[in-house]
Amino acid sequence: MHWRKFNGERIQLPIKDAVADALQKEKEKGTKLKVCIGTDSQVKGAETEFATVIVFLREHCGGFMYIHNEKSLQKYHIKERMLVEVAKSIEIAYELCPLFIEYGVDMEVHADINTNPHFKSNDALKEAMGYILGMGFAFKAKPDAFASSCCADKMCN
Repeated sequence: MHWRKFNGERIQLPIKDAVADALQKEKEKGTKLKVCIGTDSQVKGAETEFATVIVFLREHCGGFMYIHNEKSLQKYHIKERMLVEVAKSIEIAYELCPLFIEYGVDMEVHADINTNPHFKSNDALKEAMGYILGMGFAFKAKPDAFASSCCADKMCN
């Protein structure tokens, strides 16, 4: 998996090591952090592009994020694509969770799923919420899921 920073700089370390380094640096500065993980996707012709982000929020002091893009030629129905987004977020959250526990950092998984039943993505809400909460993670959906609906959305090229 290739991860990069918002400025485009490629992260050379495995993501777990890069996150550990970031958490250590922020701890040394005395910064209180919160992490939000989310994935969004866009269909472009035969291709579906997924963008997963790890957003680090510094209390009262901005933040930064790490980004991973991935393309697929698989065709997805809307509900299936929403659940694939959630699965990608959970995969990285699960990998990084021990670090967040070690550093005392709160973490949320954000799903780009609308809570309004008039939107197609709402079909996946119950399954996504069950999946995320069942894994023991805090869950946010639209309009509160900024990591997926804003940050990741902007990273789908």
